[in-house]
Order: sequence, then structure tokens, then C-alpha cells
Amino acid sequence: MSAQTAPLTSGTPGARPASGAAPLTSVFVRLKLSLLRNGLRQSGGRQAAYIASAVVVLLFAALTLLGLIALRGYAHADSLVVLLAAVLALGWAVMPLFFPSGDETLDPTRLVMLPLRPRPLVRALLAASLVGIGPLFTLCVFAGSVVAVAHGGAAYAVGVVGAVLALLVCVTLARAVAAANVRLLTSRKGRDLAVLSGLVVAVGAQVVNFGAQRLGSSGLGRLDPVADVVRWVPPASAVGAMDAASDGSYGVALAQLALTAAALVLLLWVWARHLTRLMTTPDGSTIQSDTRPVRERGSAGPSRWLPAGRTGTTMERTLRYVWRDPKTKAAWVTSLAIGLIVPVFNAWQGTGSVYFACFAAGMLGIQMYNQFGQDTSAFWMVAMTISSTRDAYVELRARALALLLVTLPYATLVTVLTTAILDDWPTLPQTLGLSFALLGAMLASGAWTSAQFPYSIPQDGYKNVAPGQAGLAWISIFGGMVGAALLCAPVIALTIWLNVSAGGDGLTWLLLPVGAGYGAVLTLLGLRLAAPRTAARLPEILTAVSKG
Repeated sequence: MSAQTAPLTSGTPGARPASGAAPLTSVFVRLKLSLLRNGLRQSGGRQAAYIASAVVVLLFAALTLLGLIALRGYAHADSLVVLLAAVLALGWAVMPLFFPSGDETLDPTRLVMLPLRPRPLVRALLAASLVGIGPLFTLCVFAGSVVAVAHGGAAYAVGVVGAVLALLVCVTLARAVAAANVRLLTSRKGRDLAVLSGLVVAVGAQVVNFGAQRLGSSGLGRLDPVADVVRWVPPASAVGAMDAASDGSYGVALAQLALTAAALVLLLWVWARHLTRLMTTPDGSTIQSDTRPVRERGSAGPSRWLPAGRTGTTMERTLRYVWRDPKTKAAWVTSLAIGLIVPVFNAWQGTGSVYFACFAAGMLGIQMYNQFGQDTSAFWMVAMTISSTRDAYVELRARALALLLVTLPYATLVTVLTTAILDDWPTLPQTLGLSFALLGAMLASGAWTSAQFPYSIPQDGYKNVAPGQAGLAWISIFGGMVGAALLCAPVIALTIWLNVSAGGDGLTWLLLPVGAGYGAVLTLLGLRLAAPRTAARLPEILTAVSKG
């Protein structure tokens, strides 16, 4: 990349691009396309995964667009699209920090050695950010909002301008937040802030979920008071301008458009400042490392209770990742928060079921996926110790045991708490049995997908997956979750049969030992099947997880 971009600017303050040099913006756009194309060329599986994820997103975008068009003429459509724009902007702000996204063109730390000025760099990165499935989905949502709300030529004109401004605000907001946090997830000082951000995301997502539940029972009219305030908050103000123009309030529409444009300018300025600071100030890589002697494992603390040998060492390493690695810790805290919030909040509102407690086991079971990717490039040290199927089995078993140390008591606690709030104690044994069966299924499918679909988790930025591997990551996670659901089908069927059959209520307590035993068998079988696959694919796994 440096060979392409180095001639574009000069380190001299008054220098201009050399004659015949390509504009910086077009270079970054072509670079983004080249990265996507080259990432797809690496393997047929990666190409299939990316295409499948793209098809799913585009299909959802098309359905959202059709749904918004169907709202045209509805009395409260304007309130819905205004709040939808606000939620979409919130998603753009937080999703890049916790979910797979991004590429090298969006990581400014890769550009620090190039003589690039902040303003041209911001324009180039913004243009590159507009290339992708996410911006296309966002544009479809805003286009549907225009059709749903705009009435008349002036309103459509305002809608076109507003949709473009809203899209730019969303993308710029995501890039500004990412630039501000590009060192956060790799900084020991910022580790707790990253965890706090994960909690905020978890709580915010559930607030939206509960709001949607309330709307389903009371209608969209309840959105009007909130929408009246949010329509003055960018980028929702751009969508509100369409409705104002439809009503003939052109002054209000212009004010809302101006507010969105001002927000865009402010975000661009903030982004440029963060880029300047990021590219001109040193990081902590030159700070002298801690030279204090490291205590041996088992000498003190809870680690002395772990088994001896490879099993205990692997369990301690896995638990240390959870406690010390910022990205791993953020993922765990987010899963713990969501796993507790969903069943408890629903039970507190009286709208939930005791079976929602299974959500806790499901959220933590996801942590079993991409086990080797969590090690990043350090996995080569683990790979050096795996020379047989037995070694791979012990490694996977120890990682599963480390996860069970947290998941089993946590799932039990959430289930008991949910049952107590609903005062439905007779269903406690069967709910615990379902939770344990689900956990076993996710451990089994997670061990297999870790060997079959490994992907890298870069540590040098805000990305959670290496470029070109986003589709592979989604296929690994959601494919494994579908497999886990299928594996749980016998226990689910038995639960339904005992609850609907005559005289079955007295036997539902059997679901606790049946579910626990079934989950244990699934876990052992999954580890046994994944072990030879892991041992045979060590070179491919090492290549995949070291990409970032």
C-alpha cells in the first residue's frame, strides 16, 4: 500500500501531489476493492462464506425496504422511521467495536509511516468506508424512509439530500468512534473502559428489545412523544426534515437538514483530530516491560485448585485470556450481561417465560466458538505442542472445562433467579436440564467449528476479524448455533411431550438428569470428533488465526 500512496503527498507542508499521481480518494477506494477481491481469492470456502453472508444481508435489506414502503400513508410512519434512523446510527457507532467489520483501509495505525495529511486522509477513508454491504443496507433503509414519509416534489428533494447526509453521518460516526478507540482495546489502561462499553451495548440492545415488545401490544402511536424529541437529533433530524417538508414546514425542514450537516462537519473535525493524534503520538510499545519475576502456576491463588499437567495449564491460560485480554474480556462481559438481562427483565415485566433462562447458557456457549482465533498469532506455540489426536483432544477438553467453570454456576444462578421472579418453581428442573443440554450442544459444535472455520481476531486495532474473513466468522458462529439447536432437538421434543401429555407433569423432574447427561455426552462426542480434525488441520488453522 505504501508504494501506491507514498507519491500522493509530500512531507513538506506546502507540497502538492506529484504530477500524474492518482487522487488519494480513488486510490483508497481501489485499495478497498482490491482487499475485498484478494480476500475472496484466498479460498473457495471463504468466498462461499462471504457470498452467503452478503446474500443474507441484502435479503434483509430488501425486506426492510419493502416493509418501509408498505408503511406509506400510515399515520405514525414518520415516528417509526425517525426512531429507526436513530437506532441505526447507534448501531453504526458501537458495532465496529464488538462485531466483525473493517479492513486495513479503515485502520489508521497502518498509515502512520505515510506522509498523509489529516483532511485528505479523512476524505479518502470516508470514501472507502462507503464501499461495502453495511453502507448499502443503511442506504436502503433511508431510501425506504423517504418513500414512507415524503409527499410532494419538495419533500422528495429534501429526502434525497437527507438520506445522503444521514448515511454520511452514520459512516463518519462509526469511523470517528473507531479512531478514538483504535488503541483502547489493546491498551491495559483502557481495558475496563472497553468492558464498560460492552455493558452499555448489552443494556442498550435490550432496551430496544423491550421497547419493541411494548409497541407490539400498544401500537406505534406510543412512539410519537419520543420521536418528537429524537427528530431533532442527527442523523434522525434528516429523516424528520422529510416529514416537515411533506407538511409544508420548509423552514423546519431546512433547520433539520442544517443540523444534520453541522453534525457531519463536527464529526469530520473530531475524526481528523483523532487521526492526527493517533498518527503523531507514540503508543505504549516503547514502554519498558515489567521485569518482575513471574510466579509459577499453582503457587498461589485459585489456580492451585486446577488439575496438574496440560489440562490445568490450558485452563489457566484460557481464564487468563478472559481476565486480561481486552477483546476477550469485553466479549465475556457482554455475554454475561445479555444472558442475565434478557430472562430477568422479561420475567420482571411479567411477559417472559422461565425457559428464557436458557439464554444465559446460550450466550456463554458462544465463547466456545473460534477457540484458536482467540490465541491470535500466539497459537503457533500451542500448535508446537500438538503432535497427535490425543494432544488436540486434551487441549480442547481443557478449554471446554475452563468455560464450564464459569458457565455452569452462572446458568444455574440465572435459572434460579428467573424462576424465583416468576414464582414457577415446578419448572426449575426441566429448565435447568434444557440449559445444560444447550450448553453441551454449543460446546460440541463450538469445538468442531473452531477447527473447521477458524478466523483471526486482530489485536492491533478495533477490528474483531481479519479482512476477508467476516463472512467466514458469521458462518462459523451462526452455523454452529444452528447445529447446536438441532442437537438439542431430542431434549426439546421430550420437554414438549412431557408437558402436553396426560400425567407427564409428574415426570418433568427427569429432564434435569436427562438434560445434564445428554449435554455431557454431546460435549464428549463433539470433542472426540473435533480432535482429529484439529490435529489434521493445524497448518491451515495456524495460517487462518495468524492473518491479523
